[in-house]
Amino acid sequence: MTPFAIAGVQMYVNALQPNVDGMLQRLDVLMMRFPWTQMVLFSELAPFGPLDKFTLEPQNETLDRFCDAARKHRVWLIPGSMFLRAPDGRILNTAVVIDPDGNIVKRYAKMFPFRPYEAGIAAGTEFCVFDVPDVGRFGLSICYDIWFPETTRQLTAQGVEVLLHPVLTGTTDRDAELAIARATAAQFQCYVIDVNGLGAGGIGKSCVVDPTSMVLHQSGGQEDMFPIEVDLDMVRRQRETGMKGLGQVLKSFRDRDVDFSVYDRASGVDSFLNTLGPLEIPTQGTRAGLHVEVPAEAEIQVEYKTPALGVAGAAPVPHTGGS
Repeated sequence: MTPFAIAGVQMYVNALQPNVDGMLQRLDVLMMRFPWTQMVLFSELAPFGPLDKFTLEPQNETLDRFCDAARKHRVWLIPGSMFLRAPDGRILNTAVVIDPDGNIVKRYAKMFPFRPYEAGIAAGTEFCVFDVPDVGRFGLSICYDIWFPETTRQLTAQGVEVLLHPVLTGTTDRDAELAIARATAAQFQCYVIDVNGLGAGGIGKSCVVDPTSMVLHQSGGQEDMFPIEVDLDMVRRQRETGMKGLGQVLKSFRDRDVDFSVYDRASGVDSFLNTLGPLEIPTQGTRAGLHVEVPAEAEIQVEYKTPALGVAGAAPVPHTGGS
């Protein structure tokens, strides 16, 4: 058994003022209540909320404070993410991994900003994989990234056993995202630690899923601290023998007989995608994708009957759409 204790912190996030003091206070409380915790994960954009007007430089006082906190408590700390400005001026949604000595060992920029809604946020292009000595291999993925299984495929192909997934989801698709978290755990035989925020940071429902797709913890819509001890040997055992002794999906992918030409952008097999409209926010009353033209004042004629007279004529009825 290779146990490792990871805690998620689901907390209220304010959009108009910093949340850093609140994060550090909750970290203090967490470590006082559960001193056996070895890694702590906050939600996406927890430090300053979802507005990019709070973008910071790559090196800043806030990161220094988080490094001091990790050193103080001797924990691995991923303090959600924040908007950081790249040297070329682009704004990246960036998470950092801080080790128990207070050193930033990795930075990860979200690969799939939630476009078209996250306009003006650039996409990262480098994956984040890091090792916890004598424990195992971890990877980072931020919110919308998990909707693209290629991101997890790349991480797990490099040996990632625990997927750390900070989230900011305050929309009606949260249940779909939870289904994706469970599917990801089963497809890639890994733990998924999915931490959402509250208020401007989301609607909660954080979860921890094991490699059999079993939900080990499910938060509600209130503040929550949930330390869970995971077992990395379970990941290794399952990858060798299959989920519940059944599907050995990583080995099956390794031994595949097919390569996927869809990933070759010059192949032309993805030509259908070019028939889709632009990536933009829908407008009121849009009929995009329906391929139906409806005249403004169309009418159809339907026959009506009376008991005494039989067919007597036709009455105009407004056409309400459809075929």
